[in-house]
Amino acid sequence: MSIEPRTVHVNVLTVQPTEVAEPAWCVGHPALDSDEARAQFHTDIDHSGTEHHLDFRGERLWTALLTQAPFSSDPSLRVYVEQSGYARSLDPAGLYDLAAALDTHADRLRDLADQLDALLAEETPGEA
Repeated sequence: MSIEPRTVHVNVLTVQPTEVAEPAWCVGHPALDSDEARAQFHTDIDHSGTEHHLDFRGERLWTALLTQAPFSSDPSLRVYVEQSGYARSLDPAGLYDLAAALDTHADRLRDLADQLDALLAEETPGEA
């Protein structure tokens, strides 16, 4: 048995500030000296736009926002949509109210789709 020292390769997470280009639509990132700042892998870095809350009778149904993870396997600009766990039994009036709210939400989602489409067109000028 050899008593020679051995060497091995191990993965090490190095934590240091990284400069990343931030798109104009991004609402920002926590300051490095804040409690919210956290070490991340490059693939964990993401940009988030303004959250759009789609509510009904004071309860959240959906949240939608522009998002992009520039170092991930899919760096495409997208709209992230998250559905809440809203579940209720409604009478006819409540159901009509919910349907009207969903119509309004659909319009807001179409506006976000238009915004996303315009941003994507800026990224790829000359392509149609």
